[in-house]
Amino acid sequence: MTTTDARRWYALCLLCVAGFMVILDAQIVVLALPSITDGLGFSASGAQWVMSAYLLSFGGLLLLGGRIADLLGRRRVFMTGTLLFGLSSLWCGFAGTAAVLIAARAVQGVSAAVMAPTALSILLNTFEEGPERNKALAFWSGSGGFGATAALLIGGPLTDVLGWQWVFFLNVPVALMLLALSPVLLRESRTEARTRSFDPIGALTATGALVACVYAVVEAPRAGWLSARTTGLLALAVVLALVFLRTESRAKAPLVPLRLLRSRTVSGANLVVFLLGATAFGMSYTLSQYGQGVLGWSPLRFGLANVVMPLGAVVGSYAGQALVTRTGARAVAVGGLALSALAALLLTGVPVDGGFVRDLLPALLLFGPGVGACAVAGSIAALTGVGERDSGVASGVQTAAFQIGGAFGVAVVTSATVSHTVGTGRLAALTAGYQAAFTACVVLAVTGIGCALVLLRPATRRTARTSGPAPDETPTVPGERVG
Repeated sequence: MTTTDARRWYALCLLCVAGFMVILDAQIVVLALPSITDGLGFSASGAQWVMSAYLLSFGGLLLLGGRIADLLGRRRVFMTGTLLFGLSSLWCGFAGTAAVLIAARAVQGVSAAVMAPTALSILLNTFEEGPERNKALAFWSGSGGFGATAALLIGGPLTDVLGWQWVFFLNVPVALMLLALSPVLLRESRTEARTRSFDPIGALTATGALVACVYAVVEAPRAGWLSARTTGLLALAVVLALVFLRTESRAKAPLVPLRLLRSRTVSGANLVVFLLGATAFGMSYTLSQYGQGVLGWSPLRFGLANVVMPLGAVVGSYAGQALVTRTGARAVAVGGLALSALAALLLTGVPVDGGFVRDLLPALLLFGPGVGACAVAGSIAALTGVGERDSGVASGVQTAAFQIGGAFGVAVVTSATVSHTVGTGRLAALTAGYQAAFTACVVLAVTGIGCALVLLRPATRRTARTSGPAPDETPTVPGERVG
C-alpha cells in the first residue's frame, strides 16, 4: 500500500483501534486486579501472575511475531492475532479458577505479541518516511494514551457494577469489528523472499533470552536482585543472547538481520524506548500504590484523578511528531525524558497526607506530555531507515524494548519500595518506600537522557526537513510484494 491509496487514513484508524485495545486491556486489568484476587482466591504473591503471565508471553514472543508477519503476510497474521486475542479474552472472562485465568492470560499475551508488532508493521508499509509517517505514528502513540484514559475512566465502574469478568469481555466486540473491517481496509503485504525460513534456532534463543530476562526482573523483588535465581536467569539470558547473535550472523534468513542493530541510531533509539518504558511503568505503578495504599483512594477515584496523565500523553505525542519533523528525534526524546524526570523529582517528597492538586497534579501535568513526546520520537528514530522487508521484526524489537523496559521499571521501583519502607507508622513507612521509588524513576529518566544525547544522531537540514534516515542508517531494501 502506498501513500496514494485513499484508504490509508481509514486503515490507520483501524490499526489505532487495535493499539487502543491492547493498551486498554493492560491498564484496565491493573484496576480490576484487587477484585480478581478476591474473586478467584489468589494469594498475595500469586496475584502478580495475572500480569506476569501476560508479560512473559507478550515480551518473549514479540520478535517472532513480527518476523512471522513479514514472511506469511501482515494482514493475515494481524487477523489471526486479533481472532486469538478475542477468544483468549473470552477464556479469561469465563475463568473459574486462578490457574485457568493465568493460562488464559498467557495465551492473551501470545496473541498480543502477534497483533501489536504486525499492526505497527502495516502502518510503516502504509505511510512513507517523513512528515506523513510521523503524523501516523503520533496517532498510533495517541491511541495508546486514549486506551489508558478509557481504562481509568471505565475500569472502576465496570468492575464494581458488572464484575471483573467484563474487563475481558469488553475486548470481544472490538476484536469482531477489527476482523470484519480488516479485509476491506488493509492490503496484504509480505517479504518477497526465495525461502520462507523462520530461523528456528534464532527464534528459540531470542525467545528464551527474552523470557529469561523478563522472568528474572519480574521475580527479582521477591527473590532478591543478587539471589541465585535472579543472577542465574540473567546469566542464562546473556548466554542465549550471545548464541542468538552468533546464529544470526551465520543464518541465511535470520530472525533479526544484524544490519538493524549495527545502526547506532536504531540501537540507541531502542535503548531510549527501553528506559522510557521503565520510567513510565515504574511511575504509574508507584502512583497507583501511593494513591490507593497511602491516600486510601478507591480505584474509581484514583482513575478519575489520573486521567490528566494519559490525556497529556496524547497531547505530547501529537506535539512530538511535529517537533521531530522540525528539530529531529534526539531533541524531542531528551525534552520528553527531561519532563518525566522533573515530574518524578516533584513526587520524591510526597507526604503521608498528600493532596491531589498540591502534591500530584503538577507532576502529572509534566509526566503525560513528556512520555507522549518521547514515545513518538523514540518510535520514529527506531524505525527510520528500516527496509520494508524487515518492518515487522523492527516493530517487534521496538515494542519489545518498551514492554521489557516496563517490566524492568516495575521491578526496580518495587525493590526500591521494599528496601526503603521504614518508619514507626505503617503509612509513614510506606510513604518513605514510595519516595525512594520515585527517586529511582528520576535515575531511570536521567539515564535515558544520557543515552539519547550520546546515541541518537542530531538533526541535520535533511532530517529536520524530511526525518529521513541518516547516512549510517540501514538502507531501504526493495523486494516487497503488495497484494
